[in-house]
Amino acid sequence: MSALVGVVWPSFLTLAQSSPDPESLRLWAYAGFIGLVLVFLALDLGVFHREAHVVSMKEAITWSVIWLTCGLSFAGFVYLAYEHHWLGLGLNTPMYNPASADGASSDLIVQGTVNGRAAASQYLTGYVVEKSLAMDNIFVIALIFSFFAVPPKYQHRVLFWGIIGALLMRGGMIFLGSELILRYQWILIFFGAFLLLTALKMALIKGHDDVSQNRAVRLARRLFPTVDFYDGQRFFTRRTLKPTYSRDAQGREVMDPPPPGSLSARWAITPLFLALLLVEITDLVFAVDSIPAIFAITPDPFIVFTSNIFAILGLRSLYFCLAALITRFRFLKPALILILAFVGVKLLLLSLPPYLHRIVGVLGFTAEPLEPVKVDTALSLLVVVGVLAAATVASIVFPRSGAKHA
Repeated sequence: MSALVGVVWPSFLTLAQSSPDPESLRLWAYAGFIGLVLVFLALDLGVFHREAHVVSMKEAITWSVIWLTCGLSFAGFVYLAYEHHWLGLGLNTPMYNPASADGASSDLIVQGTVNGRAAASQYLTGYVVEKSLAMDNIFVIALIFSFFAVPPKYQHRVLFWGIIGALLMRGGMIFLGSELILRYQWILIFFGAFLLLTALKMALIKGHDDVSQNRAVRLARRLFPTVDFYDGQRFFTRRTLKPTYSRDAQGREVMDPPPPGSLSARWAITPLFLALLLVEITDLVFAVDSIPAIFAITPDPFIVFTSNIFAILGLRSLYFCLAALITRFRFLKPALILILAFVGVKLLLLSLPPYLHRIVGVLGFTAEPLEPVKVDTALSLLVVVGVLAAATVASIVFPRSGAKHA
């Protein structure tokens, strides 16, 4: 995949920079990135996973390494693109105003020039934060697959289309969030407070919601015809009888044709679609937490978008690697709580001080404007990686009772 980028990108760059309108250059950057993602997804589903099969641990690890390599390698592209301002990246870019230089009276977010080192650091921090927050998502997906008894060979298909939906939802939420914080910078205060409340909720509430009581599932079953059996890897079916299987000449299991007269005139929803519906809802819920977290790193929508997308592109293979092991990492959830709390505090330190004197003034007191406190991006990256590493080591050294013999 990295070789593909090296071949396609120079030609794309030449074509894009020939555009007479300089303002359209950044749109070309988004178009190029989305096109690259679509190529990856087409190769994934159309070539490597055309036939439904059980994803082995070896295959899952291989794909996890591939996606991790692509995600980390993209930081190199970010560095070069922002350093040399390819397609206008790094020029007139939203950035947090350096407090030490501009003081508390200046806008929190300004348009400025971002160099390659700063952009790459922001991308890597955002990527690691999003990747770490995806761990809890994996546990919920495992609960969904368990409840619907999704056959292992069909799980990849659900996750693939779940990723497609996640790309669309997150893309819309990111650009909406970018517009909001550029126009109303005080919204960052609510983002920071929301992250702290989410961390508190995770710390106090045990377990997850009962899948069977999910409102979306109950509504779908009420509004549309459903069946309680799987029709291969189809999301919709006209079968009224559970499929039977036989062996072909090569010894492969194939689905038998439906008995004559057994097909319904109406399409019905299979459990595979209900599982997909819950996976999409799950990602939407987690996106509400994770997107404000990355805005604590940078207000640059290109960095936010690309780090988010690369983090969730590897979610499928990561699921197959960790789904059976995630419960063994007993200190993972406390680590995620600490990361959310840290990012929330960081965002509040950045956004609250310039508005604190106004808040105090509403209460009848007077106070001088304060300068925002900006936590260095490199320090944020060290904190996030350090917390995850400590949680992993602690989980291995101090396993759950009985885990050593599991």
